[in-house]
Amino acid sequence: MRIIYFLLQKEFRQIFRNKALLPMIILMPIIQLSVMPLAADYEVKNINISIVDHDHSTYAQKLTATIIASGYFKLVDYGNSYDRAFKSLEKDESDLILEIPVGFEKNLIRENQQKIFLAVNAINGTKANLGGAYLASIIAKFNETINLEWKNTTQVSQASAIEVTSSNWFNRYLNYRIFMVPGILVSLVTMVGAYMCALNIVKEKEIGTIEQINVTPIKKFHFILGKLIPFWVIGIFVFSTGLFLVGELVYGIKPLGSYFLLYLFLSFFLIAVLGIGLLISTYSQTQQQAMSLAFFCMMIFLLMSGLFTPVDSMPAWARVIAYLNPVTYFIDVMRMIILKGSSFMDIKNHFLIIIGFAVFFNGWAILNYKKIN
Repeated sequence: MRIIYFLLQKEFRQIFRNKALLPMIILMPIIQLSVMPLAADYEVKNINISIVDHDHSTYAQKLTATIIASGYFKLVDYGNSYDRAFKSLEKDESDLILEIPVGFEKNLIRENQQKIFLAVNAINGTKANLGGAYLASIIAKFNETINLEWKNTTQVSQASAIEVTSSNWFNRYLNYRIFMVPGILVSLVTMVGAYMCALNIVKEKEIGTIEQINVTPIKKFHFILGKLIPFWVIGIFVFSTGLFLVGELVYGIKPLGSYFLLYLFLSFFLIAVLGIGLLISTYSQTQQQAMSLAFFCMMIFLLMSGLFTPVDSMPAWARVIAYLNPVTYFIDVMRMIILKGSSFMDIKNHFLIIIGFAVFFNGWAILNYKKIN
């Protein structure tokens, strides 16, 4: 314990002496967590729409007003020329074109039906799908409204109807920030743990101090614990800062579940992530190599973790990669504890898996440590 105590003193002095490293560890995660959830929003608004109105009837004007009043669409062109609207679509000035044909109102009244044409710019698939879905929903509601206008009051009251009432559990107002903040916090803790740990060890390789340590009586586990414990403490500090300072004060997110359970899982997760950083350092001789390898690993971990894309919607081969990713399980646990208030029994399998990752990565790194020179 005495040897580890002196090694920890050395590591913390070295970290606090580095004026460039401290802002990266403390300030950058706070700034990123404050800004990124504002941009990471699945709700698409300000969809540019061009409306080609060949009818100019009362119903056509009502439909146009209903679309614009929804708040999702921005009218960039209104006229009776489809060619002009299509040119705006080609120039990416419009995302959708809605063409209302001649006789729109007349056919609705006489024939009780009418087709309208919708063209969608599908370069941005997400925006195209959501924009088309929003517009289809608005048109369907408009259709229901005019149907009710045509029916007299007695017919409506006598007709049987099924009323559907929806209830959103765990995120009542469908606020994507509440959903994204826990996941982004996990990604920042992962980068601080794996990235900084790897660079710190490789830096000692470059300046030659690790060779001096290797010839001392210090045992392998003393050196490894001396390197991992400081960043384990820093990871918990970064997580706490993000959870309380940004999560609760800025976004008003308070975990429904146990803080103790959250920090218990965090402790094992950090051990696994630090093992990844230690493993990267054993295969790197320079900080540039470590940065490249860590960046490669972090991109896969984050993009294949379910942070932005649900794991269940991935193809089978991608789900295999996602389930071999420790970040996937912590993001899942964060959302379960914070949003649902899950108990230990709900996440016991996650605990077993993350402990397995911790043993695997640290064991591999310790076995490979003998190759450090």
